[in-house]
Amino acid sequence: MSTSAAKVIKLPETRTNESLDDLLLRAENLARERGVAYRGELAPEEAWRLVQEYPGAKLVDIRTTEELTLIGRVPGAIEIQWRLFSDWELNPRFLRDIKKTFLPTDTILLLCRSGVRSREAAELLAGEGFRNCFNILEGFEGDKNEAGQRVIAGWKVRGLPWSQ
Repeated sequence: MSTSAAKVIKLPETRTNESLDDLLLRAENLARERGVAYRGELAPEEAWRLVQEYPGAKLVDIRTTEELTLIGRVPGAIEIQWRLFSDWELNPRFLRDIKKTFLPTDTILLLCRSGVRSREAAELLAGEGFRNCFNILEGFEGDKNEAGQRVIAGWKVRGLPWSQ
């Protein structure tokens, strides 16, 4: 899949001197513009800032165990698989594990490979009463370039903390 104008999402301009309240308001407005049910959409840098500075914000990496092992992990992220490798079926324990780990009022920042599965998970959680869910746009690796490589956007490309 190559990137196309219809697929590319213009990320909000990250402002280093912006208050956390203003950052959250922009994330909420972007989600409202896109018509999603969860609280907000975040650029990777904004998500990292919230993890560091916003009390109680938790980063949840929903990629498969295989992706985490082969591609890399975000230090301190809570890992709960949304889909299972290799058939990509929904993890039947996902919602149970989320409910066991979080309260519906907790601030949950969801990360996947490209921002697609995390959007799905955020929609499900919002429908289950988790009102403070945020999707991290671009995900860990972003979309593929014309050569099929995931090197044009995402958590890793933006130089945020990760390990392998």
